[in-house]
Amino acid sequence: MTTPATRIIDEIPRELTEAHRDGFALPRPFYTSQAVYENDIKTYWNGSWIWVGHTSQIAEPGAFFLFDYGPESVIVVRDRENTIRAHLNVCRHRGSRVCVRRSGRATVFSCPYHAWTYELNGRLRAARAMGDGFDPADHGLFAVHVRVFHGLIFVCVSDDPPPLDAGFAKLAPLVEPFDLENLKIAHSETYPVPANWKLALENYMECYHCAPSHRDYSRSHSLKDPDEMSALAGPLLEKAAEVGLPSVALDETGRAAADIHYRRYPLFPGYKTGSRSGEPVAPLLGKLRDFDGGATDIQIGPLNNFLAYSDHVMGYRFIPRGVQQTDIQIVWMVKADAEEGRDYDKATLTWLWHVTSLDDERIIRHNQEGVNSHGFVPGPLSTMEWGIEAFYHGYKDLMTRG
Repeated sequence: MTTPATRIIDEIPRELTEAHRDGFALPRPFYTSQAVYENDIKTYWNGSWIWVGHTSQIAEPGAFFLFDYGPESVIVVRDRENTIRAHLNVCRHRGSRVCVRRSGRATVFSCPYHAWTYELNGRLRAARAMGDGFDPADHGLFAVHVRVFHGLIFVCVSDDPPPLDAGFAKLAPLVEPFDLENLKIAHSETYPVPANWKLALENYMECYHCAPSHRDYSRSHSLKDPDEMSALAGPLLEKAAEVGLPSVALDETGRAAADIHYRRYPLFPGYKTGSRSGEPVAPLLGKLRDFDGGATDIQIGPLNNFLAYSDHVMGYRFIPRGVQQTDIQIVWMVKADAEEGRDYDKATLTWLWHVTSLDDERIIRHNQEGVNSHGFVPGPLSTMEWGIEAFYHGYKDLMTRG
């Protein structure tokens, strides 16, 4: 059933998309226009798969949590039949939010406005004084598509979500050694930044800025310098194979917003994982036999990015809250049976990417301030910003497709 939230609104003005030159940053209105922002949400975000959480968050029937972006809110719940479902958090009566708690356990969802009550599977259970001819079967919560991949939960609001099967089939054996399904969330943190979501996402997609902007990160991660990374790649791949990690890369290109990528790259000598000291911060994951001194970038569509070390995994989201307001969300995950205080210390686990995210808030904020200037002219992209160029291609394709 098509809902207003899933319809594609009018195209971005043709002259705006045509004003973008290949190999250059996007023109100013893409980061400043309220109309473009609304189109971003209704077309790009609603038409993409979005990573919303981990199955460990809803381990039992009745457990639920909310995931919000822009004006949208999605209820993610495990129903009585143990099926993970997602529903738009919009009452079918007059549009109130049905669920107002961020997470918890429920037997039903009852709208706080007029008490329309819904089963966990979304069916309307009760609606008072609706008169003859009213059929509850026609007024269930709008269903949202759900995919679960190795414990990672993805949702898509569109009636026509991008296909993932081919990419997931190729990615599955690569991530199998990490045992992602048997993780738990050790900590999550939100870093609000006064900038458009695309500037935050673009920042993550390139390491051209890493050396000048992330001194702590650059001590351990060779991604800051392609030549150094290349020199260290051979020994890393040999060690990775010894500890049980695949040594191949994956670039599965599908429909816009459904590309899947996997790449293991070396940390600098002396670093076993992403930490301040280089020493482990949590137990080895899954079937890994030792630390290889590497890190894995995993991307499932441009909106969903993960970084897998040998002892912990992080997920990254850049959630739009307004035309120039974005939440950078970082989620740290460790082995499911790891105990805080015994197997890991939260401050030690999160230190590197906490300070790196504070750096990111600062540089993205300044980036937006400059882009807001009427004197801003999009400049050429570096060869190290190839990820941004790929994002632009998919973004414009989806945003202008009828």
